[in-house]
Amino acid sequence: MNPLWANHIPREAYSPSRGLALAIIRVVVGGWFLKAAFLKLTLEPLWWVPYPTVTQRFINFLPKRLAEFASENPILGYQQFLNETAIPHVTLFAFLEAFGEVGVGFGLTLGVLTSFSALVGLLMSINFFLAMQWMGFCQQGFHLVLAGCMLAFLIGRAGRSWSFDALILKRWNSRWLQHLL
Repeated sequence: MNPLWANHIPREAYSPSRGLALAIIRVVVGGWFLKAAFLKLTLEPLWWVPYPTVTQRFINFLPKRLAEFASENPILGYQQFLNETAIPHVTLFAFLEAFGEVGVGFGLTLGVLTSFSALVGLLMSINFFLAMQWMGFCQQGFHLVLAGCMLAFLIGRAGRSWSFDALILKRWNSRWLQHLL
């Protein structure tokens, strides 16, 4: 029985070492997403209260980088998406990228809404892959490994052990939480 589609996963179906191995990889990948987001964010004051926002440096840098990704991209539909959608709306995409990385990073590192975080991370990894896959094997490999990790987190239900999701399920074990987490 595949755990991804199971309604109830018995405790004995998970060995502690399997859960620990997935948790280690989950935390490392989540930490990488947090590190990537850290350089893109800053705190701006709103009266006397600081709030996180994307740095102007990243907003200024992103159109050049997206134009580079689009310049020789062999996937014409994605090249068109970058040129006609992402670059004209660069501020929106800068916020989506930076705060998406924060959400995926915290979700995976702490194991909070792990499946949702892995799904968002998978979509981000696929988009990064499509944008820069033509730039060389290093870019291809890195984003394929990230996408593979996200699939492993989804299929292996990585939030079921060593996470806040596991603590929530242990405390309030209901059917809708089983599906959600």
